[in-house]
Amino acid sequence: MLRLGEKIIVIADSLEQNLPIGGYGYIIAYDRNNDNIFDYVVRVPRDNKHYYVPASDIELEEVLLHQEADQIEREALIDFALATRNEELFRRVMNGGSSEEADIERDKEVQSTEDFIKQIGLKAWI
Repeated sequence: MLRLGEKIIVIADSLEQNLPIGGYGYIIAYDRNNDNIFDYVVRVPRDNKHYYVPASDIELEEVLLHQEADQIEREALIDFALATRNEELFRRVMNGGSSEEADIERDKEVQSTEDFIKQIGLKAWI
């Protein structure tokens, strides 16, 4: 649940109330009526209005800024990988995961039989 006074951005208008999508506002109250679909009362200074909105129609400004920064960073890494023809970096960015974890797991799985027997022998002594 969002706190009172937090700055939010309207991201959707699921109930077609003519909300200013992309506009910012502030949470000024909770709607505690269980029979109601609305979760918050939002003040939009640009329109000089209050709107009743469900939680799915709004998002915190800092969350959206963080998502935008992540997207810009990803695009910059892709551009850099293409410019330097770094295939490993490109694949890592495009797959969304770090290849280091996959390499560590792969190294653990690929183990010679001698090393495996040695580890079993050491564990048996303990």
